[in-house]
Amino acid sequence: MARNLPTMRLPKLRPWQRCSRKVREQRTRLYIIWRCTVILLRWDE
Repeated sequence: MARNLPTMRLPKLRPWQRCSRKVREQRTRLYIIWRCTVILLRWDE
């Protein structure tokens, strides 16, 4: 008996979904950098 299951590991993303994911990653990085900066600036107080 042969199993004909689709071997899709990653679904193909539409261009806007791919762009959306990149934007989300950049926002996350900027947020982390911003938080670290705030923590470092307030460290002296």
